[in-house]
Amino acid sequence: MISDLADRLGLPPGARGVIINADDFGMCHAANTAIMQLLDAGRIDSTTVMVPCAWAPEALAFAATRTDLDVGVHLVLTSEWTDYRWRPLTGTGTSLVDAAGYFPAGVLEVEEHASSDDVAAEITAQLQAALDAGVDVTHLDNHMGSVYGLLTGRDFLRPVFELAARHGLPFRLPRSMEGTGDDAALQEKLTAAAAAADAFGVEIIDRLWSHPFEAAPDESYEQVRDGFIALLRAVPAGVTEIYLHPMVDDDELRAAVDYAAVKRGHELRLLSDAAVLQAIADEGLVRLGWRDLRDLQRRESV
Repeated sequence: MISDLADRLGLPPGARGVIINADDFGMCHAANTAIMQLLDAGRIDSTTVMVPCAWAPEALAFAATRTDLDVGVHLVLTSEWTDYRWRPLTGTGTSLVDAAGYFPAGVLEVEEHASSDDVAAEITAQLQAALDAGVDVTHLDNHMGSVYGLLTGRDFLRPVFELAARHGLPFRLPRSMEGTGDDAALQEKLTAAAAAADAFGVEIIDRLWSHPFEAAPDESYEQVRDGFIALLRAVPAGVTEIYLHPMVDDDELRAAVDYAAVKRGHELRLLSDAAVLQAIADEGLVRLGWRDLRDLQRRESV
């Protein structure tokens, strides 16, 4: 299922557009170090900041001085690690916290207990904090898919679309499950969500891809790299975001996360790997940024 997005962006017929995005900017210093390095080198096309996290000020300060880069807001409603947690910007007296006063660890708790009004207030506060820090915010996306309603069917897309439309920002939502499975019920939900995004005038992408979040215990870097190259070679026509979580695999990261430190270190390495860069060139993939979608959305809303 391909929309006319590539055409409206001015890409040639059949172009295979990709946005390589780094999630979790601001989560920790290990994330910031990796993502700033990759942005500077042009190895990624965009990133999104987790504004409630402890290292967000460093990420926001960097982004405010580099308005040439594509930096969005990674809307956060969950806090998944055991020993490193974060709280809502709107305080702890809401439906967005667990018994300890942090965002809940899982998406199910959000879908079952969060009120739409509290979600709207919190995501507004997160975006406003980034804007107030001087960031030229290019787009919105969502940490752990907590607004999509994937577990219970209860989503928070309306407040997200309202926020995105109000600020002229695109949102990371795929129109299609192409390449990720054949779940008919999920595709039906995506189709309805895409129609709602269109009604609000919010630009979304054709598809959203990644690769396994955590490496298998015996998986080597070379296996991770080869799997990522296979993913790149499979990108079809249209506009696809490929998201990763590159971080420096150091003592800080290993103290913060319960799993996937090794894989996050692999993702930092592979984004500068000559074999990966050659695959992108060989496949003729067209690199895009979320600023391209933002500019399109703002032009078409006039």
